[in-house]
Amino acid sequence: MIDANAESDGGVTFGGMVRIQQGEGETGATNGARFYARSGGLEVGAGNIWGALESMPGQYPIDLGLTGLGYEYTAYAFNADAYSSGGLGSSGSNGVEVMYSMGDFKAHISASDTNDRIAAYGAYTFSGWTVALGVQDSTDAGDTEMTATIGGTVGPVSIGLGYADNGTNGKRTVLSAGMDVGAATNVEAYYADDSLKADASYGIDFNHDLGGGTSLRGGVASKFNGQTVADFGVRFNF
Repeated sequence: MIDANAESDGGVTFGGMVRIQQGEGETGATNGARFYARSGGLEVGAGNIWGALESMPGQYPIDLGLTGLGYEYTAYAFNADAYSSGGLGSSGSNGVEVMYSMGDFKAHISASDTNDRIAAYGAYTFSGWTVALGVQDSTDAGDTEMTATIGGTVGPVSIGLGYADNGTNGKRTVLSAGMDVGAATNVEAYYADDSLKADASYGIDFNHDLGGGTSLRGGVASKFNGQTVADFGVRFNF
């Protein structure tokens, strides 16, 4: 990721960012840029936006395995604007957004020409728990209409519960949990039910911190279509 920014004399930070992503058999290229202006707890973005529902707390309660293994533990099921990491100028939804945070409260509004989407969420954290509610208006009957999440800890276990009404794409409920099983290792698991799917989706993984920004990760999941998938590898963060 390349993030270039500068701060004005008035304390406003202006910047732009792009990401370089390359898969097997592909040539690395930058995606569409996201431009932003930030001051204190307020940020305005344009271009390849994050998207309000995509950024909402609790939509990604875990990070399963090395690759996400389908991300079927994401309640809104990608029926809203989201940042596109793909190369070759991929611009995602190409919209505008406003984010605001103050203390334990966060809010995010986004809009794009994709299905004339307008989405927003509000989130509040109290006593170690975060509750969030998101809504969206769209011309596509298959886009998410409402989603809600709650997440926190009970003893050594982190717990998440998410729900989304995805219009004609069904209603999805996701229960997730994770816990440390050693000084450097944790496990995560999820169970998801979708009103339009005959089978449930569920999975489990482990993450072991190797130090220096590296981790050994692996997982297995049974997807809504009945397919079982697995991955294993090392992630580098630098």
